[in-house]
Amino acid sequence: MAHRDVVAVGASAGGVEALRALVQGLPADFPAAVLVVLHIPRDSPSALPAILNRAGRLHAAPAADGERIRPGQVYVAPSDHHLLLLGDRLRLSHGPAESRHRPAVDPLFRSVARSAGPRAIGVVLSGSQADGASGAYDIAQRGGLVVTQDPAEALYPSMPEAVAARRPPDHVAAAAELGDLLAGLTAVPLPDSVDLPADPRMDDEIAMSDAEARTTDRMPGAVPAGFGCPDCGGGLFEVTGEPIPRYRCRIGHAWSPESLLDEQTVATESALWTALRALEEKAALSRRMSAKVYGDRYHRSVDDADHAILLIRRLIDRLAGRTEPS
Repeated sequence: MAHRDVVAVGASAGGVEALRALVQGLPADFPAAVLVVLHIPRDSPSALPAILNRAGRLHAAPAADGERIRPGQVYVAPSDHHLLLLGDRLRLSHGPAESRHRPAVDPLFRSVARSAGPRAIGVVLSGSQADGASGAYDIAQRGGLVVTQDPAEALYPSMPEAVAARRPPDHVAAAAELGDLLAGLTAVPLPDSVDLPADPRMDDEIAMSDAEARTTDRMPGAVPAGFGCPDCGGGLFEVTGEPIPRYRCRIGHAWSPESLLDEQTVATESALWTALRALEEKAALSRRMSAKVYGDRYHRSVDDADHAILLIRRLIDRLAGRTEPS
């Protein structure tokens, strides 16, 4: 009988220790392939395979494009490439970033949901923002199981919490307990497989992650959102059909509401610093002119600039969550 034989794992900040604990608990005869995405800088090679090889009994290696997955192997996404599962083979793609990440968790989870259906298990570990939440929802919708690290013990609980905000996970456990839990879940026989209906939205999103010539404006259920893409400046479309909507630009850059709001905050602060620099220069020039040329114009200019400078500094403090200066 069939059993759950594909485990997709996503992690970000604080996720290395959780990944080590998970792999340490997996038995040497683990009957599933393990596909891992950890957010890493795009210009740095991943040291995660070596770390996981030292931590557990399964062999961990960087994923290779076109490689057929095998049970008992850990495949790690390399830097600057999305890791996808197409059928029973791995695909490395230079497709558009999601929430500024490549590799990102959501593309892996979506492809695993489509390829493995009920045989899939999605695991979300420590991390900031919400990468993995949309893909975990897709895994659940296709009959797979969703597991999260206990947010109470995660160094950064945002990713596990984002999963729960969209749909309660099937299992929640401490990182040290995940290995035993997954071993038990993969040992349970599955009923005869059934043909799952096609999901055009999922197909389009996987194609975009694989850098195919697809655009969001033709995706089912995508409507103009009225916001700009922080990556390329293009207009964003709202992708509906989930409890919490997401956003994609025409060429595929994707954003959760959490990551988009964070990027808008960064852009707002950058604009305020630009305005502050311009006002400080205006005040300095007005003081220089008032010292050489008598006239109320320059005195008023200094006063106006100083007042605006104080207001902007207070706004910057509020954005940073700091108490306003007295």
